[in-house]
Amino acid sequence: MARLRTAMDSAFWDLDLATPRVLDGNAKAIPGEPFPMDGARASRALRIQQVSLLGNGFPLGIIPSLSPTSSKDLGSFSLQSLLLKPSTSNWWLGLIGQFRPKKLISSIKAEFKSDEAEFPSFKDVAKHILDKSLYSFGLTTQLSPTPSTSIKWSTEGHGEKKGRRHKMMLFHKASIHIEFLYYINTNLPYHDITFEAAWPQLFVDHKGQYWDVPESISLDLLSLVSESGLRYRLGLHKSSDHPLAVNATSHDPPAALLPGLCAKAAFSYEKSMDFWRQREKREDIIERTDRGLFWRPSYDVRLNEPHSAISGIIGGTCAAWFGDRQKRSPLSADLFGSVCYTFQHGCFRKFYGDLTRVDARLDICSASAIAKRVLNSFKSSSSDNTEDPASHPRLNLIFQQQVAGPIAVRLDSRILLDSSSDKRGPHVEDFICSLTYSFRLLESGKAVFWYSPKRKEGMVELRLFEF
Repeated sequence: MARLRTAMDSAFWDLDLATPRVLDGNAKAIPGEPFPMDGARASRALRIQQVSLLGNGFPLGIIPSLSPTSSKDLGSFSLQSLLLKPSTSNWWLGLIGQFRPKKLISSIKAEFKSDEAEFPSFKDVAKHILDKSLYSFGLTTQLSPTPSTSIKWSTEGHGEKKGRRHKMMLFHKASIHIEFLYYINTNLPYHDITFEAAWPQLFVDHKGQYWDVPESISLDLLSLVSESGLRYRLGLHKSSDHPLAVNATSHDPPAALLPGLCAKAAFSYEKSMDFWRQREKREDIIERTDRGLFWRPSYDVRLNEPHSAISGIIGGTCAAWFGDRQKRSPLSADLFGSVCYTFQHGCFRKFYGDLTRVDARLDICSASAIAKRVLNSFKSSSSDNTEDPASHPRLNLIFQQQVAGPIAVRLDSRILLDSSSDKRGPHVEDFICSLTYSFRLLESGKAVFWYSPKRKEGMVELRLFEF
């Protein structure tokens, strides 16, 4: 299934989207905006861990990526490598380096073409090689004092920019016990508790534009999905100082990023139903040959059963802003929902023609925004010309096709269902193409090579159990 959890996560401040613009490898989605595509979500594995593992499959451990820069002479192409990785049983540290070769190559070419000297001196070439704008460095460390607790701190600097980025995160998995007036005495399911702070924090909106919030601090409590399908979430978030546009053409930042303290709560109920499903049997993964029996499981255990199914999620959110002087409502409540149909042919086990999969997910990001738009459509004139981006349903389509063996192609698209006569009508709002290589020994781990034409970005990621 396409991820239904995105519907709830989009309301908070910790939904990570993959981007090569920062060495950390992710930016935050802006709360309250249209749900991001599944293909845009960042890997759960830390970027520095991904580089450490992926480097084994690239020459000299160097991993390429594409991301535009403010300085055009630097180019979009960059190379990343892990320079240092000491570790112990519960602690590790890593230093990642990035190099942009375009400016260096252009500068050296210009030296050779110069009329003043037939051959550039070592000093001239060294000057270009030591240009700090070509390099970026990021340091990350993680400590796990207990099996259920981890603390991460990272800092990074880019040679072409002033200042550094800092980020700290505390993650804890806990079971909560409630005892009240002798009538209630129970242990609630496990929860993920996350505290995160960043200076600055990078956000990306649904148009692919980036914003820097000088200070962003959040505390989040998320319950695991119960057997009944219920889940809830509580969060506090504080932003300080005015957001800065990184590549945005508009100077009016999204309201959710403006300074203030916000308390938010959400709940959801999700359910799924199979129309049909071919269950995997033990004999399916045992291959008989002249040389004996061989173990041949699916390249991805989450793609091992052909099926046709439908799933859905519905939920609500409420938010309160404190000490807010911005032009937004201090109290708000809303409903959201998604429904998804999935069809899969093949078990992704054979070398060729054993996987074709389609996911179609319809998202209602904000019931109140849609109701307001419908109400305004009956009015002859409206003084408010601005339209909430969440006021239209969106259809997310995911197509996956095996190419050969563990290699598959994946296409993610988001279609805006706009039926207004004075608008463009239904159209593709965003699109991401990916090439995946699944590692059978990791059960559901794969290297993903993705590119976003809208953001003009592309990178290689390692994703584990994240379908």
